[in-house]
Amino acid sequence: MVSTVVLQRVGDGVRAHLDDGTAHDLARAELPAWVAAHEADRPRWVWDEATRWYPALLAAGVRVERCTDLRLTHAVLRRSPHVDQQLLAGPGTDGWDALAPVVAEEATLFDLADPADELDPVAEHAAQQRALAASPQRGRLGLLLAAESAAALVAAEMQHAGMPWRADVHDRLLTELVGPRPPAGQRPAGLEAMLPGIRAAFGQPALNPDSQVELLAGLRAGGLDVDDTRSWTLREIDHPGIEPLLRYKKLLRLVQANGWAWLDTWVRDGRFRPVLLPGGVVTGRWAAQGGGALSAPAQLRGAAVADEGWRFVVADVAQLEPRVLAGMSGDTAMAEAARARDLYQGVVDAGVVATRAQAKVGLIGALYGGTRGESGLVLPRLARRYPAALGLVEQAARAGERGEVVTTRLGRGSPRPGPFGGGDDPASGRAADARRRSWGRFTRNFVVQGTGAEWASCWLADLRNRLWRLGDGRLTDRPHLVFFLHDEVVVHTPAGLADEVTAAVRAAAAEAGRLLFGDFPVDFPLDVAVVGSWAEA
Repeated sequence: MVSTVVLQRVGDGVRAHLDDGTAHDLARAELPAWVAAHEADRPRWVWDEATRWYPALLAAGVRVERCTDLRLTHAVLRRSPHVDQQLLAGPGTDGWDALAPVVAEEATLFDLADPADELDPVAEHAAQQRALAASPQRGRLGLLLAAESAAALVAAEMQHAGMPWRADVHDRLLTELVGPRPPAGQRPAGLEAMLPGIRAAFGQPALNPDSQVELLAGLRAGGLDVDDTRSWTLREIDHPGIEPLLRYKKLLRLVQANGWAWLDTWVRDGRFRPVLLPGGVVTGRWAAQGGGALSAPAQLRGAAVADEGWRFVVADVAQLEPRVLAGMSGDTAMAEAARARDLYQGVVDAGVVATRAQAKVGLIGALYGGTRGESGLVLPRLARRYPAALGLVEQAARAGERGEVVTTRLGRGSPRPGPFGGGDDPASGRAADARRRSWGRFTRNFVVQGTGAEWASCWLADLRNRLWRLGDGRLTDRPHLVFFLHDEVVVHTPAGLADEVTAAVRAAAAEAGRLLFGDFPVDFPLDVAVVGSWAEA
């Protein structure tokens, strides 16, 4: 039995390095069957980067339980202050730093001139293991690396399975909003019909709201003193043309981002398959390489319809970041507020503030550095009631202002800022102070948002395996994840297993909390819906 297998491309084949020191050379066509045969031993598959290996295995019907994605784990270790960087240093370090995921649909395991082929996964894995073993935080970092790699498996499986998506429903929803699909290069009829009223309101017969430059010029020519055409800028203006203009801009963005061109590009065979990249943001949050998956508009979610005989189980955690802050700071008073399903209402019930709105704006201000207006008035009361929680983010902010690295619960390090500047010139000094404060706001939020991403990765990793155990056959024959957005998951499941999936989603959330915060009593309650369409959740 082997516990670790390092896979390496060699010429037009694969070399599998076992942890007993032996190696097996395989033709590429042999790899799926070989992996499937050894998966029964539950090894950890180690590869340079999951997008180069796992999609081909999934296409062959092979699912693996565990992996180490060396690109993702390298990035975490390189930035963590808990790691001796000398133990990671080697001739391939720059190559691993620069390695990027493969996102092109036509990419294969054996692409020509793949930069990953210049790297040595065996040496890198050994260096990472040495660095991890020597870290004073190896337990937490080890959990982070495992969760990060599991997220890579989840992303590949979601792209492989795809979110069920009805092109006919998508077309109908668009038509109801803006009119039928127009010829190429033309506006939808619904948008065209809005223009005369908008132009008349501003007294500009040739106003073109599709172009920011032309719109700005037209608004100025119409007598408005504006410096930009951003929605929040326009909302400050009292003018009868603003409301229809903002409505037009919103619909235009919808058509441009998720209209018929999006449908043609991203929905095939009844499935939406976005390219999602775990750890794609410095905080550890996911990024989307294409398809706008991280901003799926509510107006079109009705096109996501479960297959006949199947259902969606949609779950999201309420107020994830304040709950994470309570857990990582060990603030028992905030944890008590978090026992309520609505944490903000829990703050009100504790007598800290009078209204839920005050609790929300105050806690968001604490997380993002808001010190003015309502947030500034509420923060002192929150700080008195929750000193450990607010003290933690204040400490992170001050560290950032000093140019120091801060870390998440599991040890992901923040980037280092560039020079803040300053000097004898008062203007330069003020600019440097502004940059320091801005970076402090970033580090203040980094520690919480990054820990929230870690909680979500642990949630996904545990849920993925629970779902696998609920059915039989290939991945898409069983309950499986089809979408993830920060603190929301969508599972596609046979209708008869919906209750078991709901229980699995809740159990995985509880396990994620235990993994990060041990026995500290902070709750992560979920809103769960079993629906036929995503829009119903």
